Amino acid sequence: MPRTLITGGAGFLGSHLCDRLLKEGHEVLCMDNLITGDLANVDHLFGHPGFRFIKYDVTEFVHVEGGLDYILHFASPASPIDYLKLPIQTLKVGSLGTHKSLGLAKAKQARFLLASTSEVYGDPEIHPQVESYWGNVNPVGPRGVYDEAKRFAEAMTMAYHRYHGVETRIVRIFNTYGERMRVNDGRAIPAFMSQGIRGEDVTVFGDGMQTRSVCYVSDLVDGIYRLLMSDYSDPVNIGNPDEITMQELAEEIIGILGSESRIVHKELPEDDPKVRQPDISRARELLGWEPQVSRSEGLRRTAAYFREKLNS
Repeated sequence: MPRTLITGGAGFLGSHLCDRLLKEGHEVLCMDNLITGDLANVDHLFGHPGFRFIKYDVTEFVHVEGGLDYILHFASPASPIDYLKLPIQTLKVGSLGTHKSLGLAKAKQARFLLASTSEVYGDPEIHPQVESYWGNVNPVGPRGVYDEAKRFAEAMTMAYHRYHGVETRIVRIFNTYGERMRVNDGRAIPAFMSQGIRGEDVTVFGDGMQTRSVCYVSDLVDGIYRLLMSDYSDPVNIGNPDEITMQELAEEIIGILGSESRIVHKELPEDDPKVRQPDISRARELLGWEPQVSRSEGLRRTAAYFREKLNS
């Protein structure tokens, strides 16, 4: 039975990875300090013989008894609301947390997978974004705490790969949505969903013409698992290349909800990317992966989850 540590395992993505790896026959150690994670996300796993929860801050020295085969480093605030409220913690988990996790991977001779992000591309000047693009990031802007933490984490991961021979994988995650996102997450889909279900005005920033490409969580998790099991060490984009404007996304969600909410516009946040679309040629070629769940189906599933959360 492979033994796997997932840092940030009680978060949105981390908890879905716990589910997938347990299904694949792994023993899963879920580590989280619960600064943005939630035990409710893994509550259904307590009592599972292959699951163990460890409350711990991965920026401290990390020790795990026994062997480890895989380490997935997903610990980090991930929404703008979180990393603007927790800028130092965001920088620390991207730098110190990555360093400690890589040190553990080296000591245990475990394969290490870093959860990076499309935000390493910043406000891109190349569209769609390919892995060879170095990005356009403002290091001193308000979003820089997240963007640069992830860019540093990628550099540290590759240094451990090249210098220490650690087996590493880097996934660049594009906008992902689905069950277990927080109602007050602050990202577009949870905001549109919660506002629409409550019958409130749906807030779109700027003129709404900025684009995103949103991927349903089960597709993303499948891509991550395939990358983990591959032999490829350079970064790989995982996301849905189906691009949509924020205005269109808000209208689509209001329609799915059958809501009477109206769309209102507010000022665009500083350094907010104008476009975001992954080139997934590398994932298709190397992993045989591409998204399977349509946006309409994924949004319907997500809407059912948010209705239950908001009405409970």
